[in-house]
Formats: sequence, C-alpha cells, structure tokens
Amino acid sequence: MNFALLKALAASVPTCMLFLGALIWFLRGKTVYSFLQLLGATSLVVVVFAHVSEGLGLFPRMGWGLEHSAGHYLDLLSAILGLVLFPTGYLLHSLAKRRA
Repeated sequence: MNFALLKALAASVPTCMLFLGALIWFLRGKTVYSFLQLLGATSLVVVVFAHVSEGLGLFPRMGWGLEHSAGHYLDLLSAILGLVLFPTGYLLHSLAKRRA
C-alpha cells in the first residue's frame, strides 16, 4: 500500500468526524458561525480527497504532488480555507455565546 494513501486514509477519520459534527451543528441552528465551520470542514474534506486521489493515482491530469499544478493549488487553497474558516466560526460562536 502506498504510504501517501495510508496517511490520507488515517487523516480521513478525524476529518469526517469534524465534518459530521459541523453538519449536525449547522442543521440544528443555521447561523453564520455554523456555516463558517461547515465550510471549513468541507474544505478539509477536499484536502483529504485530494490526498486520497494522489495516493490512488486518480485524475492524473490534475498533477497531484507537482508544483504549479491544478491539484497542488486545489489542495493548498482548500487547506488554507479549512484552517481559517473552521476556527473562525468556532471563535465567533464562542464570543457570541459569551456575550449572551
């Protein structure tokens, strides 16, 4: 088994749990904060999908793992969005809850 694929599959477990938690929270109360968290978690799922695709050799024209390729920029942009939006939604929710 490819080591990159193994790492991606291991990362898929916490990422899917994060996504499901954000989805449940969004469905319970549709707020801007829960939407930001859901969008961030979705972006992290895209990162995991990109790494699984790289490990399995899916979509070879995306150029997974190569600099200046579409796959590289999709992975990078999704990681940045996920690491910014999810904590921002959580922080804003905490601050709004504290004020109330």
